[in-house]
Amino acid sequence: MPVQRIDIVSDVVCPWCYIGKRQLELALQRWREAQPQAPAPVVAWHPFQLSRDTPLEGIERSAYLTAKFGSDDLSRFHQHLYPAAAAVGLSLNFEGIQRQPNTRAAHALIAACETGAPQERMVEALFRGFFVEGADLSDRDTLIELAVSAGLPRQAASGLIEDAATLDAVAQADRELRSMGISGVPFFVIDQKVGVSGAQGADALFAALEKASAQGGAA
Repeated sequence: MPVQRIDIVSDVVCPWCYIGKRQLELALQRWREAQPQAPAPVVAWHPFQLSRDTPLEGIERSAYLTAKFGSDDLSRFHQHLYPAAAAVGLSLNFEGIQRQPNTRAAHALIAACETGAPQERMVEALFRGFFVEGADLSDRDTLIELAVSAGLPRQAASGLIEDAATLDAVAQADRELRSMGISGVPFFVIDQKVGVSGAQGADALFAALEKASAQGGAA
């Protein structure tokens, strides 16, 4: 039975989530070739804040890294990350990141978009903005411009990132996902049946699609 839905728990400041996004795209390309008559699965993105306590106005990147890792020199952590990114066509610019944002507003923009292409454009704009262009995702005007580039009307974007109820809804969704046992991202759930934790590669995701299909579709 064709796979109907893929839910992705992610944060837009997680480099492995960006890599995992590309890996899923490769897996879905293979899936479409293997299942040419099947409709494309719906892909939906869900919020997970890696650093929920980061101030809404953000923090200097070097201070954030030092507080979290004991140093702002993360070269030892990047030795596996850069090759994984390059393997899926990504060139990440960590040196261009000057501020670490609180991502609630960014997630609010994602949640406001219809699943499918609209949400995909927003997620890609935010990932690319942060990891390639060094965009400050804690800056109101920057977020609005990224949202507009992804197709969201300017007035709607402005209202979303300043609406307390919308931001609270993001925080609540984050808490609910953690209560379900999700503690790291990316996390992929296929048809509510098969989970894949981490950026394990296109082969692992394709295998998960096959497993979910063999189990008979969404629950």
